[in-house]
Amino acid sequence: MDYINAFWIGGLICALVQILMEKTKLMPGRIMVLLVCTGAILGAVGIYKPFLDYAGAGGSVPLTGFGNVLWEGVKTAVDEEGLIGIFKGGFTAGSAGTCAALVFGYLASLIFDSQMKK
Repeated sequence: MDYINAFWIGGLICALVQILMEKTKLMPGRIMVLLVCTGAILGAVGIYKPFLDYAGAGGSVPLTGFGNVLWEGVKTAVDEEGLIGIFKGGFTAGSAGTCAALVFGYLASLIFDSQMKK
């Protein structure tokens, strides 16, 4: 059942974002920022943790999950280090995912012949 919940929750998030892209004039970058901020706000309010328990990867893989990871990192760093944690926590929590995206993106560029759109 975990796979089914992850599939339909992740698909629902993607479908809602696609509708947002089609029906508004928002640029993709702004929609991505909106998703990250939404995940951070839902994490700060305490809604995202129960959502993740139910949805699993369907809630952690989309960009809302990245926003929640940033929030959790900031919260942990503030609890441990005080005010400086506001600045350090997000970088610490998000560094592994960001590094993996850069490395795998680079490896994909070596394997495949990428070209500019015409």
